[in-house]
Amino acid sequence: MSAPNVTLRRLDLSAADADPAVAAEIQALVRRGAVPDQRVREGARAILASVRSGGDAAVREANGRFGGGRADGSLLVSRAEMDTARDSLPPRIRAGLEQMIENISRFARTQRPETRITTVVPGVEIERRWAPLARVGVYAPGGSAAYPSSLLMGVVPARVAGVGTVVVASPADAEGGLNQTLLAAAALVGVDVFIVAGGAQAVGAMAYGLPELGVAAVDRIVGPGNSWVTAAKLEVFGECGIDLPAGPSEVMVVADGTADPVHVAADLLSQAEHGPDSPALLVTWDAVFATAVEVELGRQLATAARREILERSLAKGALIVLAPGRDAALGFVNGYAPEHLSVVVDDVEQAVARLQNAGSLFVGPYAPESAGDYASGANHVLPTGGLARSCGALSTEDYGKFVQVQRISREGLAAIRDSVEAIAEAEGLIAHKRAVEVRFETQP
Repeated sequence: MSAPNVTLRRLDLSAADADPAVAAEIQALVRRGAVPDQRVREGARAILASVRSGGDAAVREANGRFGGGRADGSLLVSRAEMDTARDSLPPRIRAGLEQMIENISRFARTQRPETRITTVVPGVEIERRWAPLARVGVYAPGGSAAYPSSLLMGVVPARVAGVGTVVVASPADAEGGLNQTLLAAAALVGVDVFIVAGGAQAVGAMAYGLPELGVAAVDRIVGPGNSWVTAAKLEVFGECGIDLPAGPSEVMVVADGTADPVHVAADLLSQAEHGPDSPALLVTWDAVFATAVEVELGRQLATAARREILERSLAKGALIVLAPGRDAALGFVNGYAPEHLSVVVDDVEQAVARLQNAGSLFVGPYAPESAGDYASGANHVLPTGGLARSCGALSTEDYGKFVQVQRISREGLAAIRDSVEAIAEAEGLIAHKRAVEVRFETQP
């Protein structure tokens, strides 16, 4: 099969000052956002309202309308079914999952926070106590595109953190079947409850519980999903916690002429495999190198297993960003704040030190993004839509909270008394002031 000619859309950063359209496109890329459009938000809100009022039956009804339910309508997977899937795994896949679990666990253990006690002044002691959450819900993409890796990324840190009960929700495929590797992964990490549902109804089932089946509501929901899952997570925030509103997956490669076009093309194609809504950007200041990557994309597409999907994705979501130089390129990368960022440039560590905004960085020619998706041990649940400017990867800390404990003696209160009384009076909160005064009107 002949190699197709691939010409990706190009954006020249140097034209921004002279061309308002280019400047507007750059601004749109930098401020793209991860929140679904209002129509999806409204649709998710309606589904959640029905689940809140209708419980188990409403989840089944939504599964029937929108997909994601089992053929028999059951909402829970039994422990025996998960165990059977685990015991039926081909040895190579089981070994891969087990290595993934061990590597994620090893990295997650380094993130578990410690309880600390600080003496602010003599007699005023504040404890910041780490406490794992009681119940966490993990959304794991399923259906026609089931990702056991995402289930493990959500559940393993929960186990390391010490979460009491882990609830997973994942949809069945169009025929009502469940991915057996996904079920096996759930068994390997001891998932307590497995709900078969997708989209907004899955989020509702975790946020509000399944009363008829005795499944209680969770305290926080984590995990990646489509726009309906993201919208639903935003809607339930306030009634339970969420990790972050992650949108479609995205990758950016910043590379110069020292990089191998074969590697860079393969990395862009691995992202394009997610579908047309997943952006794949190459940022470079070397136009000749950019053309070499396009040639290599065509060569690899000629024998690609999912060529049609890849070509559609590249046509819609791929972009070459040409910068006038290294500094401008790194500045654009920080502004865009990609979910995944591959860095293959000369003096790579110097560049990495400047790159502050990315969900996860992949440094050097032997760090493909797919390594982090599966077995490096880093978490692949990452901020998208520019949220890497303010959010980081899912981590052990997301599965717990800190409880402040204040221990104050009479001596300690005396040391801060004047400040408390003065500021309370300035704010007009006289009862606050009196709560301190009365403690010194009598001898201890």
